[in-house]
Amino acid sequence: MKNQKSKPSLAVKMGIALALGIIAGFLFMFLRESLNSSGNGDIWNTINNILFQDITAEGATSAIGLFYIIGQMFIRALQLVIIPMVFTSIALAIGTISDTKTLGRISFKTISWFLLCYLFALLLAGIVGLSLFNAGFFNVSDLSGLEASSGTTGSNPLLVVLNMVPSNVATAFSNNTAVLAIVFLAVSLGLAMNVLGEEKTATLKNFLKELNDVIVVFLNFVVTKFGPLAIFVLLSRTFATYGIDYLKPALVYAVTTIILLLLFLTVGYSLIIWIGTKLNPIMFLKKIAKVIVFAFSTSSSAAALPLNLETTTNELGVDTKIASFVLPLGMTVNMNGNAIMQVIATLFIAGCAGYDVTPLSLLVISLLSLVASVGTPAAPGAGAVILFTILSGVGFTNDGALLAYGLILAINRPIEMLMTTLNVVGDSCTSVYVAKSEGLLNKDVYNSKVK
Repeated sequence: MKNQKSKPSLAVKMGIALALGIIAGFLFMFLRESLNSSGNGDIWNTINNILFQDITAEGATSAIGLFYIIGQMFIRALQLVIIPMVFTSIALAIGTISDTKTLGRISFKTISWFLLCYLFALLLAGIVGLSLFNAGFFNVSDLSGLEASSGTTGSNPLLVVLNMVPSNVATAFSNNTAVLAIVFLAVSLGLAMNVLGEEKTATLKNFLKELNDVIVVFLNFVVTKFGPLAIFVLLSRTFATYGIDYLKPALVYAVTTIILLLLFLTVGYSLIIWIGTKLNPIMFLKKIAKVIVFAFSTSSSAAALPLNLETTTNELGVDTKIASFVLPLGMTVNMNGNAIMQVIATLFIAGCAGYDVTPLSLLVISLLSLVASVGTPAAPGAGAVILFTILSGVGFTNDGALLAYGLILAINRPIEMLMTTLNVVGDSCTSVYVAKSEGLLNKDVYNSKVK
């Protein structure tokens, strides 16, 4: 209807929730300090028990913890889809490479280029993130009695690799921390489906696709309907309970991640185009600009796929056969933006929660980030959900880590938008490289003026 008012977008709702959460959190924080300093600590304890108290803590049997319950229900709803989401996404991504005789060489080049881009992204994020971590930029001065030593960081990090091959399928699917085992099972299933062929696996592929669609619908419902409210309560509770100590490292995380994403988007992909194809990267950036804007505004690789396909073929000169294969595959497995965010976010959470990070454990974090990013569906908010699998895999699961994770959920919306943009542009960049190497790139179209 013409007179019907347009509803605010999810990004606007998230922004409003973020602002209100910060305001409410600061008000509660000042109220706490005022009551405690004036000898009215009992009043604050009552407010804390009604709104913020962790009801699972010892001695909290009579607390209500309204904000805690709402925030935890949201986080648990996101955790609920982790295993099926990773399994179906990766199995389907691998299963799409069906005709290995005709697409074997193209598939190898595509996946190799994806991995090369991942390597550059993880190297950049690892060097910058570890430098900031060692410099103490992610540290929280007052952890308010949190047990920072809890977790599994004292075990050999190589156990993560050993546990990649599960001894029991049911156990792997019933444990959110077994993400590598799920990746192994998903890849194995995808490869087996390719060997058996389309006719014998059509029913299974349709089932996995339908299940994946259901998961994405559920995830979108949880994020769009309850995300703003959850952001408000998570952020309010974080500042009200633990104060401003978390604001500085959170700001460092956000600014660092945004700068790295922008740097990789502009300089990184330009260098990749120039070195890999010897083409003018400026032409690539000019023509892909509208895809950048669209991907940023929708925060969905899936939503940006039609425009990206049209731009890559009609304006960048990539043959339709190449673009039709690389872009849909990249939509699921090429997630450079997610990899950068997840490495910086994990180091931020480790600093907030009091964990130590060594170069070896950073290598494990990078490996987990790589495989987890491959399993991230093309839906808004999925990157932050997958982040929890990395935290679980390296044992960053104490109360401080969960609080910092909740803070990331609250502030991550603009970062998610940039991540999606980076992922989508990376798919097009790979298409140009593969087409050029196969002699299927129209250079005249690529070098033509921007429409």
